[in-house]
Amino acid sequence: MTIETLNSVGKSVPRVDAFEKVTGAAKYVDDMAFGPALLYGKLVTSPAAHALIKRIDVSKALALPGVKAVVTGQDNPTHLGLYLKDRYIFAYDRVRYVGETVAGVAATTPEIAEAAAKLVEIEYEELEPVFDPYEGAQPGAPLIHPDLGSYEVVPFIFPEPGTNISEHFKLRKGDVSDAGVDAEVWAQCASIVEDTFTLPQIQHVPIETHVAVARWDPDGQVTLWSASQSPFAQRDLVAQSLGIPHGSLRVISPYVGGGFGGKAGISMEANVVLLARAVPGRPVKVRMTREEEFVTTNVRQSLVGKFKIGCDAEGNLLAMEVAYYFGGGAYNDYGVNIARAAGYSCTGPYDVPNVKGDSYCVYTNHPIGSAMRGFGMPEIHWGIEQIMDRLADEIGMDPAAFRRRNCVRPGDTILTGMTMPNIDLVQCIDKAAQAINWGRDDKPSAPHKKRGKGIAIMWKAPAMPPNPGSSAIVRFNEDATANVYVGGQEIGQGAFTVAAQMAAEVLGIPYEWVRVAANPIDTKYSPYEWQTVASRLTWSMGNAVKAAAEDARRKILDVVAQYWDEDPEDLDIKDGVVISYKSEREQPLQKMVVYGLPNENYEGWQGGPIVGSGKFMPTYVTGLDPETGQGTRAVVHYTVGAQAVDLEVDTGTGQIEILKIASAYDVGKAINPDLVMTQIEGGAVHGMSSAFEGLHFDAQGRPRNGSLVDYKIATSVDAPREIHGDIVETPLEDGPWGARGVGEHVMVQTAPAIANALYNALGVRFNDLPLSAEKIFLATHAGEAFMCEAPEE
Repeated sequence: MTIETLNSVGKSVPRVDAFEKVTGAAKYVDDMAFGPALLYGKLVTSPAAHALIKRIDVSKALALPGVKAVVTGQDNPTHLGLYLKDRYIFAYDRVRYVGETVAGVAATTPEIAEAAAKLVEIEYEELEPVFDPYEGAQPGAPLIHPDLGSYEVVPFIFPEPGTNISEHFKLRKGDVSDAGVDAEVWAQCASIVEDTFTLPQIQHVPIETHVAVARWDPDGQVTLWSASQSPFAQRDLVAQSLGIPHGSLRVISPYVGGGFGGKAGISMEANVVLLARAVPGRPVKVRMTREEEFVTTNVRQSLVGKFKIGCDAEGNLLAMEVAYYFGGGAYNDYGVNIARAAGYSCTGPYDVPNVKGDSYCVYTNHPIGSAMRGFGMPEIHWGIEQIMDRLADEIGMDPAAFRRRNCVRPGDTILTGMTMPNIDLVQCIDKAAQAINWGRDDKPSAPHKKRGKGIAIMWKAPAMPPNPGSSAIVRFNEDATANVYVGGQEIGQGAFTVAAQMAAEVLGIPYEWVRVAANPIDTKYSPYEWQTVASRLTWSMGNAVKAAAEDARRKILDVVAQYWDEDPEDLDIKDGVVISYKSEREQPLQKMVVYGLPNENYEGWQGGPIVGSGKFMPTYVTGLDPETGQGTRAVVHYTVGAQAVDLEVDTGTGQIEILKIASAYDVGKAINPDLVMTQIEGGAVHGMSSAFEGLHFDAQGRPRNGSLVDYKIATSVDAPREIHGDIVETPLEDGPWGARGVGEHVMVQTAPAIANALYNALGVRFNDLPLSAEKIFLATHAGEAFMCEAPEE
């Protein structure tokens, strides 16, 4: 029988974690108390970008009163990594970036630990560094990982030993060869744009820096408390590297104060576990300072993107050649999959018949490039979306109309040979354009200002292995309230709220009756969840929650059907009461979901505690040909969307004011519309901020703006005057109620939409981020002479 809607799904109900967070009651790792046994850790980091470690002397540090242990790479010379095992926990034989951990100190106070860290003596022999990913990919570049060929790697990642290329994804479609798209195809193009675009590394800047506490008990049981998006992945990676049985390693992760991908996989947590091993029975805590967070943890990768794209006179895209050189930083254990994701999505959301794509992850002597909101898509869309505007301009076509003509549609055979799942990108384009009065010539607010409008579109698939699993448990209490157990993390996106709504919908109980028992996530007790990444929880964990609730519901109806001697198909649950459409009888869920129901004359009982379990794992993703990138099903699905920007530029200063950002995304089904809108709003500001951010390094690879003193992010003062959002709902075939994720997508194309609006305002193109006011001013006044008069004496 079809379950009728109770308006839990599709309703903007309050967040389950709202009260804890607004009252300050929510607990984070740094709030946890560990008593007088707690030791404090401090990490010793490299001052050199690339150097051999010739000598480490820890004797002076160990002699300092209060110091309990000093650990170096010699204490665990084994590799770890998610997709490519290329990292040591502490640097072993060489350092590969400024800020790499070389040693760690555990002491009785933070002050002693910091003092001891300064006493660790390290002698380096400096090596030639590599900072530019394009140059680093060329033959003859200094090798950062000479042993690349010996590293363990998953079967869908293809390093090139003897180079700095840790991953090379190839995409070939149509009339192409390794030399490029056939000349006959280019000859048919009325317009061809060829250019290079670059982006710098940027920081995640979570409000909570990385923090972890570890305890290694004398009996071999190990507990790690960490601010993590990936408790189960962390357990797996640490267990493999340190030889701990998975059942003996417990990872506990409470609320996370901002992740954005930076707390996915593993970072400094393994360092803390290794410190704890040196002091059995005593917990060791390491909390990164903001300055350490900037370089010693993770950042978004840089990119040098080379593009050549052509269309005919009617505006039909005919050919595309792209080469993406991702600056993966010193270690690419996660970054290789970013380059892969960019490779199988290298065209952006366009139907292009002839494509040659090469996506490289390249080692550089910069901080570790890892997952960040968008996972490679903001980087490649920066160039793609500006070139689409240039093509449209050259053939005299409206940019929005050009995108409508060429964007992917359901049923298209896209670049990997996969059939495009159900989406409606055209409707997203229409809604975003309409929201900013696209085509209307709005005037600036002052004579010295210029106004412009820009549009950009995007796509993104969950970038993950073919078999990432989710699981969930539903358990009833005596009063018919239900506990939902999940292993996905709440990082501010509303995952627990969505889980409660889904469970309530299936179980036929009010949303207020559902409790999400998932804080903290505990790998010893929580159901398995691969990672809280890839905007996958609403879809993947949601399917597991739905399955668990359906299992519990089925058990309830079976018990009542047997009790009434009726067919379960004639029964339903509404507002916490089992009803029969046949006999019109009713049975409240209270008590019976734990105690069961009596047989006639109380001669025995049936039923008992209701517990439902569910799991979900996609089983249909196929491998791709390593030479062509072709396959049956490259990814599980895509989310698509459009953004339009209305802005003003002060020509006297180069300062931009974003008047309005309008966004429209196809989310399949908005389980909670308010939560979708908060993602759209936050993503618009995050995407806007990313257009103005950039980590800068000196010639020795040292960060020049490695703190919030010099690294500026958007604040409430900078936010657009208006953020408009539209929700498009084209049901996904295998999504719960048709839902797909939207957490990352909302910042993918913001930067190119701003750049396109700048061109509309100023007639100037910008190929390189960040978009600083100085850069805009100088470009606007190119060729003009500026002279500062000396003050009169």
